[in-house]
Amino acid sequence: MVFWSGYIRTLRVGGQDHRLWVRRARCRDCEGTHALLPAFVVTGRFDAADTIGAVLEAVVAGPGGVRPAAEAAAVPYTTARAWRRRFSERAESLAVSFGALASDLGGDLVAPIAEPARRALAAIKEAYRAACAFPGWRQLSCWRFASAVSGGSFLATNTNPLYLVVGKRRFMPPVP
Repeated sequence: MVFWSGYIRTLRVGGQDHRLWVRRARCRDCEGTHALLPAFVVTGRFDAADTIGAVLEAVVAGPGGVRPAAEAAAVPYTTARAWRRRFSERAESLAVSFGALASDLGGDLVAPIAEPARRALAAIKEAYRAACAFPGWRQLSCWRFASAVSGGSFLATNTNPLYLVVGKRRFMPPVP
């Protein structure tokens, strides 16, 4: 792999737009290119991972709805609603993937929770807690961790199972 140009991407943080240069890498053998996204960027989303995570936590685990959470994060209501819907659609896969990652990293098993979105949220938090035992992970927030190990695809539109990458280890948990 060698660095091969890049592109400018806009990212909204705290209600303000920022321009970000995203580097690309190119494989010399297959000539395929890959965007090298930082941990705070989520694939296909305009907002930072921490903003998305704060809204999801407020809606899934909190007593409030989408509108108050969106207002607090300074994002449009329809954007926050789309995040909630996508998270709910992927909840089973996320719960299994992050639950398996948490277990593999030496964390506790996630207690069975009836609502899939709450179970997925608990699995992400437990995987993050388990990863914090390793050097370097504690400096990331929970949602940057989720973005980093899922390759920015924890809210992706595809239906492929998540491949979680931690260091040089690659995890593919069973599909529910």
